[in-house]
Amino acid sequence: MRRGRRRGIYLLPSLLTIGNLLCGVYAIVAVYNNDFTRSAAAILVALILDGLDGAVARLTNSQSDFGVQLDSLADLVSFGVAPAILSYAWAIKPFSQIGWLFGAIIPTALFVSSGAFRLARFNVQTRSLDKRYFVGLPIPAAAAVIASFVLFMRESPSLVAFQHELLSYRLTSAFAVVIVYALSFLMVSRLRYRSLKGIEIKKRQPFTLLIGLTLVVLVIASEPSLVVFSFFFCYALSGIVRSIPVFRRRVPEPLEQAAGREGST
Repeated sequence: MRRGRRRGIYLLPSLLTIGNLLCGVYAIVAVYNNDFTRSAAAILVALILDGLDGAVARLTNSQSDFGVQLDSLADLVSFGVAPAILSYAWAIKPFSQIGWLFGAIIPTALFVSSGAFRLARFNVQTRSLDKRYFVGLPIPAAAAVIASFVLFMRESPSLVAFQHELLSYRLTSAFAVVIVYALSFLMVSRLRYRSLKGIEIKKRQPFTLLIGLTLVVLVIASEPSLVVFSFFFCYALSGIVRSIPVFRRRVPEPLEQAAGREGST
């Protein structure tokens, strides 16, 4: 029986990870059916499930190497392939005559490749880096920028009217391509991004925090696409801002680098 339990898997986190994967598959199928809104929404649902499986694994002490690898494979589909195909079909392909940077699949392939590299680097360094920070923009956040941008451009009534009257669709497409390129480079960069994993949800928190979270929920409910896009866009910029000397804080360096320097002295 002990041997059987060791060979088994933790069911609840794995089911959440599979749900994340299936959302990514649905997002790809929705793009094939020209339903870009549902595709973007499926990516954001996958983001929620991705956060839940990690939180459940930590709360139930059910973390495993199998879960880490399964999560990475699901993330590559939901946050690498799906948003890349969505951005290509929605923004890049319709205006392929603008130039080779649009017509070729370079931004799409670069985003997927950067996401795969980011996930592989995270798996290798996960035990040696400070848990409070990510090295490079996390791939779920990069995918959320693309998905929320699509929802914002398609579902905001005032913006849709403004886009029909003044804003060129080609300008929107160009901006989307710039975002894809920027996110690709941010994922493989050495910039540090704050992690939310260090937040202790089991400990008592100030009552004002509950009031603040309630206000956040109300703001999101009033203009969800704008708020979600603004949040993830600002998070993507936070790594750049953190690298500026004026805003830079003392961040503990990776353990592997510290060990290497001590060994060389």
